[in-house]
Order: sequence, then C-alpha cells, then structure tokens
Amino acid sequence: MPLIEVVVVLIVVGMALWVINRFIPMAGSIKTILNAVVVIVVILWLLNIFGIISHFPRIHMG
Repeated sequence: MPLIEVVVVLIVVGMALWVINRFIPMAGSIKTILNAVVVIVVILWLLNIFGIISHFPRIHMG
C-alpha cells in the first residue's frame, strides 16, 4: 500500500472520530472507550501494513 494511501486513511479515520466526538452526544465513558478502540485498531493496522506484525490473517471486505 503506497504511503499516500496510508496517510489518506489516517486523515479520514481521524476526521470521522473527530466528527463523532464533536457532534454526536454520548457519555464521556463511551467516547473514551470508542477512542481507545479506534486507536488500538489503527495501531494494529499500521503495524500490519509496515510488516512489523504479519501473523494476522488477511481480512477481505466485499
């Protein structure tokens, strides 16, 4: 995956998380859990993309 695609995905995920945190009313604890889950998933995805962890199976959507 080219580096520009990785940057675009990170920007889109960041903007989506910002919109959810800013405009969707929910309890603070739920926002904290949502933020933590998104950060963990993005970190695991980045580690997989750069080959640091490669034992995760490929997940194909669609």
